[in-house]
Amino acid sequence: MIEGKSILLVEDDANLGFVIKDSLVDASAKVMLAKDGVAGFEAFYDGKFDICILDVMLPKKDGFTLAKDIRKINLDVPILFLTAKSMVADKVVGFGAGADDYMTKPFAFEELLARINAILRRSTKKLVDEVKGKELFELANTNFDYRNLKLTSNGSVSELTKKEAELLRLLFIHQNNVLEREIALKLVWGENDYFLGRSMDVFISRLRKYLSPDTSIKIENVHGVGFRLTYV
Repeated sequence: MIEGKSILLVEDDANLGFVIKDSLVDASAKVMLAKDGVAGFEAFYDGKFDICILDVMLPKKDGFTLAKDIRKINLDVPILFLTAKSMVADKVVGFGAGADDYMTKPFAFEELLARINAILRRSTKKLVDEVKGKELFELANTNFDYRNLKLTSNGSVSELTKKEAELLRLLFIHQNNVLEREIALKLVWGENDYFLGRSMDVFISRLRKYLSPDTSIKIENVHGVGFRLTYV
């Protein structure tokens, strides 16, 4: 069942991460290993995976938050948590974040493999064919069609460039949460530097103008961190 499957593994313990990755590769899976929550989100956004295996205690973005961000893009991809926590309350939080299963460390690889195969068998919905998942967003009097690069704000229609659409999609995915400048620059422009950051500020100004007919939606500056799309 696991043969040929594409797996996103997010684990900050270098030794454990490499052991799990090597074992999954030996089982004929294709594995992307990320070492923190931000890198995990970037990998998921840019890739197409059959299942995600997430540690909970991750730097930069914890596993529960990462799972919620993944669910904003794709409701169907299976998620399995790996964690040292065994409290019932933590498991409840994990399932609430969108988990399909939950394993407590330490564990035997044979059990991990069996759980992955079981999850894949239970998954009745096909993963979306598009690399990046969700493409239609609705909020208040605003509709955003990512695929067709079209934004309708309170009846006013704007045709977006590809980069404008990419940036706006990230803002919608992170609605009411901070979109870090680093993530936006890497995902939209491919790298993070000062001059590209200035360019992104110009794009944010354009998006504010496009959204202005719908006064209930704002793009806020979060000083030194990034931006937040809010609805009031």
